[in-house]
Amino acid sequence: MNKPVKIIRTSTVPGSLNTFCNGLLRELREEEGYEVVAVSSPGGQLDEVGSREGVKTVAVPMERHISPLKDLKSLWRLIRVFRREKPVMVHSITPKAGLLSMVAAWICRVPVRLHTFTGLVFPTATGLKQKILIFTDRLTCACATHIVPEGEGVKNDLITYRITRKPLRVLGHGNVRGIDLDSFRSGRSDVQAEAAKIRKPGVFTFVFVGRLVGDKGINELVGAFTALHATHPATRLLLVGRQEPALDPLRPDTIAAIEQCPAIEAVGQQSDVRPWFAAADALVFPSYREGFPNVVIEAGAMGLPSIVTNINGSREIILHGRNGLVIPPRSADALCQAMSDMIDRPDKTLAMASAARPLIATRFDQTFVRRCLKDYYKEIIR
Repeated sequence: MNKPVKIIRTSTVPGSLNTFCNGLLRELREEEGYEVVAVSSPGGQLDEVGSREGVKTVAVPMERHISPLKDLKSLWRLIRVFRREKPVMVHSITPKAGLLSMVAAWICRVPVRLHTFTGLVFPTATGLKQKILIFTDRLTCACATHIVPEGEGVKNDLITYRITRKPLRVLGHGNVRGIDLDSFRSGRSDVQAEAAKIRKPGVFTFVFVGRLVGDKGINELVGAFTALHATHPATRLLLVGRQEPALDPLRPDTIAAIEQCPAIEAVGQQSDVRPWFAAADALVFPSYREGFPNVVIEAGAMGLPSIVTNINGSREIILHGRNGLVIPPRSADALCQAMSDMIDRPDKTLAMASAARPLIATRFDQTFVRRCLKDYYKEIIR
């Protein structure tokens, strides 16, 4: 009997594995016959991954930000893990895990070293920080045997900044997670029951889902909505997510506006975002940078039109005028105008809402996305 091929999936924090690989690792083990090991920083979510997916887990502490001494310790621990496990392939996601895993796998001569770029930080960085980030991404690519950008925008940035000359492969239409179309369906009775508690009839509701930080465009969003609400009082804005004051704090005036405007409701991070989508009329997602934002896919699957910025990922999901609007990033004025257009042109907004789910279903169904990955594994593992 042939021994199953062992693969190791790594991410910096366990939440990434828990989110992006929910159900996938079990499928790889049960349907494809791989022996799967999940490696990430320690935490309850790593234990959850192991229990739910039925795979072995190994905890290796990794810092999300640059920390030379801790990074060297993490690298040494990964080398020990790879030497002990002897995998045929190491597949990493997230920047720090990608750098450390690819270097460690290269040192250990792992035959297949695959990194997926789910987003790039350096295009919006400046000065020395940008140079460091470019160097680390180049090193990641130098040590990898295969590189998968999550979307065409990420691929183009890797080429434009000369991060690597190796072949770059976007799987399917992009996106590494896909969407469970049955779960993200606005007509579900359980979703509607919760949405009824949130919904305000007669009030046009915009929703944002994600981290409440500067890079997500929250400063511009709050400013735009405050101006909009002055001329369109039957509106409200739901902010679903947590602030990160230690990493990317909001401006003081933004925080004050959130606290003072009763039409802005900051509800914190939610374990189930579907009722919040179902209670809203449109998603607004004015991020500065993304790889391939799952929030926009989820909102579309729930039948919401979206207002997004003209950045990687978002412009690959939203087709301007068909299932949403695409505007310049960092522009509160453009954002306010787009929100106003959604309210003032109800027929157009309804048409975009009607097109939202069918467009998502044809490109990002989870079964299709995962099949693309499984086929790619078979192609590169010899």
